Amino acid sequence: MDYLLIFLGLAFTIAGLIGCIIPSIPGPPLNFIALLLLNWVDSSIFSNEFMLIFFFSVATVTFGDYMLPLSGKAFGVSRYGIWGSMLGMLAGIIFFPPFGMLIGIAVGAVVGELYAGKENSEALKAGLFTFLVSILMIVVKLVLSVIMSYHFFKETVKYIF
Repeated sequence: MDYLLIFLGLAFTIAGLIGCIIPSIPGPPLNFIALLLLNWVDSSIFSNEFMLIFFFSVATVTFGDYMLPLSGKAFGVSRYGIWGSMLGMLAGIIFFPPFGMLIGIAVGAVVGELYAGKENSEALKAGLFTFLVSILMIVVKLVLSVIMSYHFFKETVKYIF
């Protein structure tokens, strides 16, 4: 049973890291589930304080990940720009990995804004904002997930050996 939970935790850890980049997969929550599974194997692995810190960190980052794009309305970003950035990112990942994702976010947002009927300068401004917010959230999610993955692997190695 212990090794099954550890294996599941490993799968959640890998999926969590991938989910930091692919928008439809919730990266940090999956990494947190991996920590929960490992803690279920042996409740003395992580302290309650440790788990609470990561729980609130994951909740904050996840909330920000969903709410920050909505703040784009103040910068004139429409839903077409947001959808364009997501589609551009996916196209960039598929056709020009790994850097195509970054270019795809910006190009997709600008194309989305132009499709919405905005002037070139407004579309560029909205595209730049969407690009910067997307990159910021990818980096924040990735940093948090890498930290949780580190603790998962460190404690798994200690537990097994």
